[in-house]
Amino acid sequence: MSTRVGLGIDVHRFADAAAGRPLVLGGVRFDGELGLAGHSDADAVAHAVADALLGAAALGDIGEHFPDTDPDLAGADSIELLRRSAELVRDAGWNPVNVDCVVLLEQPKLAPRRAEMQARLTAAAGAPVTVRGTRPEGLGALGRAEGVAAWAVALVEAR
Repeated sequence: MSTRVGLGIDVHRFADAAAGRPLVLGGVRFDGELGLAGHSDADAVAHAVADALLGAAALGDIGEHFPDTDPDLAGADSIELLRRSAELVRDAGWNPVNVDCVVLLEQPKLAPRRAEMQARLTAAAGAPVTVRGTRPEGLGALGRAEGVAAWAVALVEAR
């Protein structure tokens, strides 16, 4: 098989305001917004992209390679975890071709920062990454702005 497709999904709830965590999505910090809870910086977008690439190369998932039980990864930069995931994919004989990611959240609006997010993700993945945002229109936990979910699909090709 010369090409493969992988799917990555990640969900994080918003942290308590007292936690003082910054919101990071696609490697971009959204100042003035409530941050996400997680062991790393909780960047659900970067995590979904990494999982999609790892899945396409049949290399497991981000939690397998970068477990939330590892104290050295506390507060880790998820763009760096994505870069390392893409490196694992290349080391396994696959080249990332592209990744498409959809982010489901009520706030903040992604469009004003989309180009910056795509540039950071693309540089880390070593292949074009597109990001699209959509709102849950008030439905469920995400509609109540309790967190963020991201889905990503990656295409890789054999070297």
